[in-house]
Amino acid sequence: MILLNFSHPFTAEQLRQLEDLTQKRIDRVIEIDAQIDPQQPLVPQVAAMADRAGLTAEEWQTLPILINPPSLNFSAVTLLAELHGRCGYFPAVVRLRPVSGSVPPRFEVAEILNLQAVREEGRGKR
Repeated sequence: MILLNFSHPFTAEQLRQLEDLTQKRIDRVIEIDAQIDPQQPLVPQVAAMADRAGLTAEEWQTLPILINPPSLNFSAVTLLAELHGRCGYFPAVVRLRPVSGSVPPRFEVAEILNLQAVREEGRGKR
């Protein structure tokens, strides 16, 4: 599986947690700069973000991909729309949470969100 990381770097422990949750090996982590210029239009910046993953059209549609979205909410939702267009479905995303009482602050993998399943469930509520 490929992890597209649009946020803070993952630790070895977090990568192990991901592999335990998904029961799949993380073969490659692609670190992608997700900084945006708030004075410029967002959509072209997010499309460029996705381009920085370096995947071909075929790879977007066929490789097992897991996303760690940017922290900025507008970037994250726009990126998900962009990736849905490239993949043909909503990719799964990683949710991290702070480890209670840790000093300095640490984060652990909380869950993998299957956004395509969320979408399908939502369609049933129309």
